[in-house]
Amino acid sequence: MDYKSSEAVVGPRSEDILPSSVSTAVKVVIVGGFGVGKTTLVGSVSEIRPLTTEETMTQAGVGVDDNTGVERKSETTVAMDFGRISINDELVLYLFGTPGQQRFWFLWNGLFEGALGAVVLIDTRRLEVSFDVIGRLEERGVPFVVAINTFPEAPGFPVEELRAALDLPDNVPIVNCDARKRDSSRDVLMALMRYLYALAVKTEAS
Repeated sequence: MDYKSSEAVVGPRSEDILPSSVSTAVKVVIVGGFGVGKTTLVGSVSEIRPLTTEETMTQAGVGVDDNTGVERKSETTVAMDFGRISINDELVLYLFGTPGQQRFWFLWNGLFEGALGAVVLIDTRRLEVSFDVIGRLEERGVPFVVAINTFPEAPGFPVEELRAALDLPDNVPIVNCDARKRDSSRDVLMALMRYLYALAVKTEAS
């Protein structure tokens, strides 16, 4: 075989290469129920071309997956989404979006390994899909913030009503976001970083 005539292997784009100045990398997990916008958030905020594992939904999921409220959704994440964002010249966040359908939740254990914190995306039209998600994070002791994603015709609620409905401690931040917009998604990640810093300071002081 003439290897010289075969197609050249294409490497990473120059803009995807990690800068040499980076000294610290942090893993953050984006979680939430089915169809709440996890893939959208990772894609909007990632500075590199995001890795996605979306597949077309088929008849195999009928009767298994609960797509109530997102009946028009035609694709779903079956493994993970991956992206990267630089906080400054030395610190980068690696973003891992989890699959939302419960039959893929067995993958969460590996995705949570080594995670510093998490963002829980919420759709106020379907708060119930978030209960088990939050419960799993609390069981694993993973600190998280809650981000209320913007959807057309989604009802708005006062923060304290949402906190009570989700049974969240007073110290867990709740922020609004539009997962389609880079600045808004970045603000959510910054809210998580501030929360993690506050927890670290509290731990050192105790």
